[in-house]
Amino acid sequence: MSLSEADTHAKLVNPAIYARGWTEDHIKREETTGAVDIIAGKARRRARGRTDLTLRIVVTAEMQPVAVAVIEVKRSDRAPGHGLDQAKGYAKSARLNVPFVYSTNGSLFVEFDRATGLTTLPRPMIQFPTPTDLRSRYEDAMGFSLDAPAAAPLLRPYKGGEGARRYYQDAAIRAVFEKTARDQAAGRPPRALLSLATGAGKTFIAANLLRRIHDAGQLKRALFLCDRDELRTQALGELTNYFGDAARPAHREKDGKNHARNAAVHVATYQTLGIDKEDGDESFLTEFYPPDHFSHIIIDECHRSAWGRWSKILKINAKAVQIGLTATPRQLKLSEDTKDARDDAKLTADNLDYFGPPVYEYEIGQAMEDGYLAAMDIKLALVDLDARGITAAEIIQRNPTDADTGQSLTAQQIADRYDANSFERGIVLPDRVKAMCRDLFEQMLANLIHRAPDGTPLGPRQKTIIFCATDRHADLVAGEMNNLYAAWCAAKGEERFDPYAFKCTASVGGNDFIPDFRGSVRTHFVATTVELLTTGVDVKPVRNVAFFKYVASPIAFYQMLGRGTRIDEPTGKLVFTIYDYTGATRLLGEAFISKPPRPPTPPGPGPEPPEPPPEPPTPIEPTVWVEGFTPIVNDLGRFVGCMVDGRLGMVPLEDFKRGMAAALVKEAPTLADFRARWVEPPTRRELLDALVSAG
Repeated sequence: MSLSEADTHAKLVNPAIYARGWTEDHIKREETTGAVDIIAGKARRRARGRTDLTLRIVVTAEMQPVAVAVIEVKRSDRAPGHGLDQAKGYAKSARLNVPFVYSTNGSLFVEFDRATGLTTLPRPMIQFPTPTDLRSRYEDAMGFSLDAPAAAPLLRPYKGGEGARRYYQDAAIRAVFEKTARDQAAGRPPRALLSLATGAGKTFIAANLLRRIHDAGQLKRALFLCDRDELRTQALGELTNYFGDAARPAHREKDGKNHARNAAVHVATYQTLGIDKEDGDESFLTEFYPPDHFSHIIIDECHRSAWGRWSKILKINAKAVQIGLTATPRQLKLSEDTKDARDDAKLTADNLDYFGPPVYEYEIGQAMEDGYLAAMDIKLALVDLDARGITAAEIIQRNPTDADTGQSLTAQQIADRYDANSFERGIVLPDRVKAMCRDLFEQMLANLIHRAPDGTPLGPRQKTIIFCATDRHADLVAGEMNNLYAAWCAAKGEERFDPYAFKCTASVGGNDFIPDFRGSVRTHFVATTVELLTTGVDVKPVRNVAFFKYVASPIAFYQMLGRGTRIDEPTGKLVFTIYDYTGATRLLGEAFISKPPRPPTPPGPGPEPPEPPPEPPTPIEPTVWVEGFTPIVNDLGRFVGCMVDGRLGMVPLEDFKRGMAAALVKEAPTLADFRARWVEPPTRRELLDALVSAG
């Protein structure tokens, strides 16, 4: 008689591994939160998430156990390696940061060794490795002993226990400690690079890293460095939870002293240290921080920072343990020969050359699959003018004027200012702005996924970020969105609260509006921006990210995307929508590759989205105003953001439904098979898990 996964685990696997010396102290069940599904137009979180069974080495009862293996348990009538083909074995070991993966049917087991890439033949469970066996093999693979001083931070327990951390955060922290311990054992400068999706908790990880280093007695003085005041404020709040007043912001006080002079953790921006030559205090770094002042340095958002700026602080603290945090670190595939793409490639090359490859990666698609980030709903559209382009003759026929003075411009003045490749960005087309804003506003009204906690649709009152091409463009979009909202309120007899839409750019002190954007429930719903909101701004209620600008930089695109990924349970936000009018989502899954690119996936059934229009050059502030066009916004369909071949991508909604149906039929070929598995909760859970793991 065959046993279900649950029964196989309880009746066969547990007794077998207990007999080999594993106890409950060695076992950790890593359960994710329930992922988000969109069912009948409503976002719902699954009742439970995926559970992974990890085996951990316990050095002493007072020390933090170290995860070394994960066990995949399958039904007793499955082959022992059913849960472990080479790709899945590697993916699971990398995601959990363990060197060994085991698959078992309760009688036999198969092992995948991440270090060697080898998979064993099936062996009986009486030969399952003991804790002593795996500790020895782990230490050999890592290149250090768990008894060595370099491993001390790895064994320090979490402040407040393990309850607050997530599985991938623990995996990332272990990866950093393992890498720096290996470096120290080998006599190399200790360096580590972490790559985690925006919203995955990089600051939480940084605070826990420093606290455990401190508890191990190895923290002399630490620096947390970032490039935005907003990031510094967020980091200081998290670090204060772990260090109290011993974590302080670095800045010059009125008496000339360093405010952080007696702190264990200094939190600073480039401007504070004087690394930013434009507006920094150049004497601050040399006056207060002599060479080798810090024992540990963490660089936040290191992908954003020009190498020459923050490398200075690293070079004068060459003996320090140095850790880079980023959401977008991988070597770029230069698929477009544009300035943005070339700049991205150089920046990532600098990071990888200095830190080495990321010691741990947790991508946005995996975070969505785990239920830690909001699900992604994608709507594509394209303006007909963008698809066909406009000519100089069409502009001249419509009596163009100077956007600043209103004076008419001659054909020669148009020709003198712009060439054929710059018309799209070098002019103001108010009719195009109106058409795009009207379409976006109508789409928001029709989108019933976004609801208040009581279930009522939010209508136009959805926190939204619109990325615009220029400052002037952001002005026009904000004005038009306000006009549409005012007309809607008048038609509905609703009270109007202003501002509905507002420009949030550096030119108007946009940071001052962020608190209202984040917290106001009656105003400040739509922020139009160029780059200010790209990073460093955590506004959890953001439900929509709209692309009105063309994006060439994969790094910039993923940062923009990250503004909408955070879940906000109090406001009922479990999903966010991308409104893409410029083909920006073509960058999904194309940005960062550390291995050779996969061959292109054959197209599935259903219509393919059209090729995006050619990438325009770097935008300039437009000075030509042209009215009289009648733009048409063409609907290109709705897509689902999901993992495709192990990376975040998008699939047409109908293709997604067909794919799920095919996966279901593969697992349950007949209606009788389906009914037999669905009526019992354990087998129903197995079926649902199988559908999820099928992608």
